[in-house]
Amino acid sequence: MELAHRLDQITPSLTLSIAQQASELRRQGIKVWDFSAGEPDFDTPLPIKEAAMRALQAGKTKYGPVAGIPELKQAITDRLRQDYNLHYSPDQVIVTNGGKQALYNLMMCLLNPGEEVIIPSPYWVSYPEMVRLAGAEPIFLPTTWERDYKITPLQLAEAITPRTRLFVFNSPANPTGSVYSPTEVAALAQVLENHPQVWVVADEIYSQIIYPPAVHCSIAHYLPDRTLLVSGFAKAYAMTGWRVGYLVGNREIIKATAKLQGHSTSNVCTFAQYGALQALTGDQGCVAEMRQAYAERRHLAYKFLSTTAGLHCPLPQGAFYLFPDISQTGLSSLEFCERLLREKQVALVPGIAFGADQCVRLSYATDPTTIAEGCQRVQEFVAGLLALQPQ
Repeated sequence: MELAHRLDQITPSLTLSIAQQASELRRQGIKVWDFSAGEPDFDTPLPIKEAAMRALQAGKTKYGPVAGIPELKQAITDRLRQDYNLHYSPDQVIVTNGGKQALYNLMMCLLNPGEEVIIPSPYWVSYPEMVRLAGAEPIFLPTTWERDYKITPLQLAEAITPRTRLFVFNSPANPTGSVYSPTEVAALAQVLENHPQVWVVADEIYSQIIYPPAVHCSIAHYLPDRTLLVSGFAKAYAMTGWRVGYLVGNREIIKATAKLQGHSTSNVCTFAQYGALQALTGDQGCVAEMRQAYAERRHLAYKFLSTTAGLHCPLPQGAFYLFPDISQTGLSSLEFCERLLREKQVALVPGIAFGADQCVRLSYATDPTTIAEGCQRVQEFVAGLLALQPQ
């Protein structure tokens, strides 16, 4: 059977084999120390769940506006103004089925075949696939652990061509946890000021998970008319399964994405939006509590991996990932992860899925006992690899 040719451009999941092997071990009753999920292990805070239940009981189960209920759109603009001094109006907001749909809608509406999209590497796995589905070409800017996995203004300037249409900017970043400082953000924005044809999509889904002294600085401060801001509720509020995100920015682009969404998914689950409304307007103490727990887990995981001979691991300033460089082991990231799972029952994500075959990703969004025991097993595994190398 012949399928649509556009699917030929999409890379199959490079982590599927690891997930399948981990599942098979569990079926056999074998314990797995799993650091693969980019998902909070906390339950959604009770007030958010109660708000959704009240909405259900009140009959909020009908179709809603394609772009989102007005109360939630207003709350999104209020929160952006209060937290980050970013000023938008509700007609510059569309509520989407997670941050992923916000990105997909934007790329489908903005990109044309033959255009280029600049993506710093390592990158979140879906960026290049969405670009290719839109018929455009991803242009990758590689980074290293020595520079904390950040691109330089010179790299960005040299990558821009007349075909460049979009720059993808993710800070705090998945998979690296890197956070660009205000000075670094301003320097990148200064480069982009000289290229008015280039739009920016700022993926800020982890903006509330940052560890002092780092601070979140949105590139929208410097390029307000050309930045499309993507975020959502999955990470900061432990609402991954609720599938509520949003896109904010240029009115014409927001109208275009609403047109596309109207012929694909239509409105986001109505009562889930009322849960999201409570998340934004209620007590933000839950966010602070989870962030503090992540900070403690980050310290614990980093203590193990940063002292492991054969690994290079910068200290992440945001999100909940470590992204150690494994080059000295002599293994590819997929081979490293397959052997680590087979020999030590520890599940990590191969860096090749993020465009960095010399690295692996560890999510510390799990309990401290799992982190301590699992990271010790990683240490033992790497020590065994190095012992076998010729002196």
